[in-house]
Amino acid sequence: MNKVTKDSIIGDIVRQYPSSIAVFRSHGMGCLGCPSASGESVEKAAGIHGIDVEELLEDLNKVL
Repeated sequence: MNKVTKDSIIGDIVRQYPSSIAVFRSHGMGCLGCPSASGESVEKAAGIHGIDVEELLEDLNKVL
């Protein structure tokens, strides 16, 4: 994975890029280890948490 997109799966991102954990947490997503989060897309999780998906993607792609 060279770039995180709205369709990227959170579990895959966290496994491949552990530095992404801090980004998710800074956006209010602290439950990265729960079964739901590991299989959700960035877009779906952002919607559930009321997070601007474009801002989240921008921040995630900065740490890759």
